Amino acid sequence: MLIATWNVNSLKARLERVTQWVSENKPDVLCMQETKMKDAVFPTMTFAEMGYESAHFGQGQWNGVAIISRVGLENVVANFAPTIEPDLEARIISATCGGVKVVSVYVPNGRALDNDHYQYKLEWMNKLKQHATIFAKPTEDLVIGGDFNIAPTDDDVWDIKKFEGATHVSAPERKAFLDLCDWGLTDVFRDLHPEPKVFSWWDYRNGSFHKGEGMRIDFLLATKSLAKRVKSCEIDRNARKGEKPSDHVPVMITVSEK
Repeated sequence: MLIATWNVNSLKARLERVTQWVSENKPDVLCMQETKMKDAVFPTMTFAEMGYESAHFGQGQWNGVAIISRVGLENVVANFAPTIEPDLEARIISATCGGVKVVSVYVPNGRALDNDHYQYKLEWMNKLKQHATIFAKPTEDLVIGGDFNIAPTDDDVWDIKKFEGATHVSAPERKAFLDLCDWGLTDVFRDLHPEPKVFSWWDYRNGSFHKGEGMRIDFLLATKSLAKRVKSCEIDRNARKGEKPSDHVPVMITVSEK
């Protein structure tokens, strides 16, 4: 099974690029973030013609998350689990795909350390951990994929000095990420690729992609039962090239059968 996650930064603007990537790579499951569209205009039929079922949780020109699957799509939950206070923004959707529990997340940016949005981000991460404990057991096959807007180590940013006093690298954010992983999740890419300075996001400005000035903030976090069957995990840098790319690129894992 090939599972991928991709912050597409407007599915309307990049539908052709997304469908082309899906046609070429044929993921069994794709989590998407920042679709930036309402549910009514999500291209369900476009993906259906490609053999995919879809689940989307959107709100218009901001946020929006989706899961498309060609191995089944069941038990869809838009927003957090019902026992958790719902988010007012469309940032999380969950489903079961081919026996694997899948969660697509778009973690709040945080904006600045003294901004209310930063506290919202930390609270959101706490809710995500609660959601994981309700949605699955650590012994089950679960993957949480998405844009976390957190670089968990200094190796995940191009120059840590440039981020001093900024979001994405602050100690509370990193602790929230670690707390989630400590529940029973593995950062699969880091396990297979210990080398530093491999990124999944580059700013559109100042030629950041070509300069290698990026961050690794997109993840597929898997429970141990799933992580031990991962044969490969890759970040598709090529998706950042060409016309009108997203500022993020897909992250993919290939999982063997039980």
